[in-house]
Amino acid sequence: MRRHEFINEEIVQEIIQFIRSEKNREALLSHLDDYHDYDIAQALEELTPEERRELYEKMGAEWTAEIFSYYDEPETLMTELAPREAANVIEYMDSDDAAELLDQLPDSFQDKIEENLSEETSGDIKLISSYEDDEIGSLISNNYISICHTLTVKEAMKELIRQSADNDNITTLYAVDEHERFYGAIDLKDLILARDYTPLESIIVNSYPFVHDHDDLEECMDWIRDYEEDSLPVLDQDDRLIGVITVQDIVDYMEEESKEVYNKLAGIAEGDGSEDMKETLAVSMKKRLPWLIALLFLGMFVSSVVGMFEGIVSKVAILVCFQSLILDMAGNVGTQSLAVTIRVLMDEDITFKTRLALIWKEVKIGMANGGLLGIVSFLCIGVYVWLFKGNSILYGFAVSACVGISLLLAMAISSLAGTVIPLFFHKIKVDPAVASGPLITTVNDLVAVITYYGMAWLMLFHLFHLA
Repeated sequence: MRRHEFINEEIVQEIIQFIRSEKNREALLSHLDDYHDYDIAQALEELTPEERRELYEKMGAEWTAEIFSYYDEPETLMTELAPREAANVIEYMDSDDAAELLDQLPDSFQDKIEENLSEETSGDIKLISSYEDDEIGSLISNNYISICHTLTVKEAMKELIRQSADNDNITTLYAVDEHERFYGAIDLKDLILARDYTPLESIIVNSYPFVHDHDDLEECMDWIRDYEEDSLPVLDQDDRLIGVITVQDIVDYMEEESKEVYNKLAGIAEGDGSEDMKETLAVSMKKRLPWLIALLFLGMFVSSVVGMFEGIVSKVAILVCFQSLILDMAGNVGTQSLAVTIRVLMDEDITFKTRLALIWKEVKIGMANGGLLGIVSFLCIGVYVWLFKGNSILYGFAVSACVGISLLLAMAISSLAGTVIPLFFHKIKVDPAVASGPLITTVNDLVAVITYYGMAWLMLFHLFHLA
């Protein structure tokens, strides 16, 4: 166990012990205030539901809302509360977190909570829920400071102090006009350093970057990251400021997207590890069996191809020793090219010229790596077959030449397949991550087998006449 994990566990146990031993509310809250909310959340997950509810009551809804943002499964722990208590906690959450949490709750419990929400909170949640999952609006947060651009510096400071009671995202303040249209942004440092007589207009950045609520998330992701801001304003079609998208939202979204792509490449359904642990055997089989059945028949086809070279194997049996080497290396480079291609295809505006350049680049990489590894294989396998297997030097290096050249060709062709296959599926509007992942391994095996034994037939039988 790493040292920081050990320290964290010590802290968690310390918090648990203090919660269970300290009965005085003021002393308990004062002591808990010395710990990070993450550590408190980890400790609370090990308490009983009764202990958690009792502590929530002492902490108050605002602090409890902060704790919920650190739970691994907040939807499960939220159902321990009465609907009115749960609504009080959600009132203090950022609107995007509240909308996500509500969506994960059972419908009946969700309805009861919504009955107890304020009109403002309910409106914010409905606004976020109205957007598609691939739109910027689905991630907007109401955790930001908005001020009118006509205020003085002193008035702006008073407004900052007033709004910061409910919003802690204060690094950048957003200026709006009388109609709530976005006007620009103010760096907190500039506002603090400004004199009372300094015009507010002079510290407003009017060209500050922004996004619109219906913009596509994936298309904007790289662009948003390039600015490296803590948050960016989100505007509606009339350029009114309706929220912000934070860097944490970006990180969370990209993490979810990475999990989704990984699952697709593996040929399994979406979801995280906790969901996989809970699902039944029948559900797990239903997710994976269709692809496995398809690959079974493809595998049978590959085996039948191997059977076509049975005569070669029976006469030069040592070829079987190096079959797995060719299969593994072809599979590795094919998977690498597939991963690169899937990442490139995230840009929907990729041109035909760029696709050709990608194909050529991956093939060159496959040939270069295959050539280098082929030379190493030629030397090492040749010496091995000659000295350790008791064959002639001609026989040893003829076999190793067959392996080396096959390795070069198999890696080059597998790089081509790993690039072309996802590009083809993308062209016909089929998700390349779903379709390519399970397929590419079998295709690479087929390529490697045909290349290897075809080269053996050509070189060992017809060129060197070794059998």
